[in-house]
Amino acid sequence: MNPSDALDRIARVDRLLVALDFDGVLAPLVDDPSTSRPLPESADAVRRLAAHDATTVVMVSGRGRDDLASVSGFGPPVALVGSHGAEFDAELAALLGKEGFLTDAQAERRTALVAGLRELVDAAPGARLETKPAGAAVHVRGMDPAAGAALLERVEAEWVRDGVDAVAGKDVLDLAVLRTTKGSAVAALREVLGADAVLFAGDDVTDETVFRSLHDGDVGIKVGDGATAAAYRVADPQELTGLLTRVALARS
Repeated sequence: MNPSDALDRIARVDRLLVALDFDGVLAPLVDDPSTSRPLPESADAVRRLAAHDATTVVMVSGRGRDDLASVSGFGPPVALVGSHGAEFDAELAALLGKEGFLTDAQAERRTALVAGLRELVDAAPGARLETKPAGAAVHVRGMDPAAGAALLERVEAEWVRDGVDAVAGKDVLDLAVLRTTKGSAVAALREVLGADAVLFAGDDVTDETVFRSLHDGDVGIKVGDGATAAAYRVADPQELTGLLTRVALARS
């Protein structure tokens, strides 16, 4: 279904929250996550939207917040939410009344988790470990599919337990000592910002928590293939660029 009419409608609301995943949405997927960069036209549209007084733009990613800032190149007025909704920019954290991050017990659990995952990843050529403030992610993109699947199964069997949650994505298993979802983060932001509507675009299974939380009048866009609760779909980040530009022009 073409989302153009829905986007024209949502562009006219008074206060709009635009929440976007990064990898596979603003940036094409790549084997090495550290080389990911947003499409220039999409980045321009994001910055134009964020410059509008009644529009809040938030990147909502599984990446750690600092890593997201590094690869995306975004900073204020574009807000950043990392670690699947666990990490907020200082301004957003204050707005939401979030104090601190990990308890002492969670910090100890994270240290043990990262050390254990490092051993498994170092023994699997082609696998990569991405450390995050609340845990770590094991990436297997580029590995032999069978070997990658076997590694993720072993990681899950050995490390998913009380106090450690896992979220599976595309060729990645994200483990954290703090339970959060992108959906709960976007819902909290909607409430505290008083947004009249939400525009969200995502590509991964972890983004489904947001799609399922959307209200009537919101617009959810799935980028790429796969089952989804989103009402709309585009083929790739390049196609999404045109839609974001359309909303940015309409808002300005």
